[in-house]
Amino acid sequence: MDGGTATRIARLAVDAPGDRVLEIGAGTGALTAALLRLGAAVTAFDLDPQMVEVLRARDDLAGAEIREADALAFDYAAWAGDGDWRAAGNLPYNVGTPLLVKLAALPRPPERIVAMIQKDVADRLLAKPGTSQYGSLTLAIGLTMGVERALTVPPSAFFPRPGVVSTVVVLQRLDHPPAVVRDRARFEQVVRGAFAYRRKTLANSLLLALALPRERIVAAIASLALPADVRGEDLDLRSFAALADALA
Repeated sequence: MDGGTATRIARLAVDAPGDRVLEIGAGTGALTAALLRLGAAVTAFDLDPQMVEVLRARDDLAGAEIREADALAFDYAAWAGDGDWRAAGNLPYNVGTPLLVKLAALPRPPERIVAMIQKDVADRLLAKPGTSQYGSLTLAIGLTMGVERALTVPPSAFFPRPGVVSTVVVLQRLDHPPAVVRDRARFEQVVRGAFAYRRKTLANSLLLALALPRERIVAAIASLALPADVRGEDLDLRSFAALADALA
């Protein structure tokens, strides 16, 4: 990542000196250095032990705590404690989607996530009901976080150049979630089930995905005044929350 892009991402993550920022996937340290220049209290980790040693040896990164860790195995809640914090990083494609879901589902999510991800993942985060990009990822994140597209980053900002266009998104923790979910596990099951068979109606998709009688599924859908042939992609987050409660 070039220095100019790193600086722009850091400015999205840091409002004032002393802000706690956890950098996920420090890589070459470009973003780590930019965060430190803004006065952030930085903990940065990377999976590559050799890269971690290189970062620890750099004088300009002496103000950061550098750790060796796996993004999907890291204990974010234990690290964060009771204080507010932000997460930032250039997230690899194979890690980005499950990691964002993991962070958004924490008992106390970060107040802000600034993530560079592939454009198609950003499109899914920002998708509206009834579109092909709309799905379980949109809903899993939207339950606790608001999403904005901040920057489009061309391949020329990297060396070596990737074959994809990247997007920087800002996820902000919602003080007032758009829907209250009584049973988070059931909500996630219903959402996954609704999109597991996109060509089928919601009732048929849930029948195949969930171990529930058809009569119960049909009654739950009818209780929301939805048409019998409604599809999962037609429901907004509030409707999914109500459906999950009806099936809990």
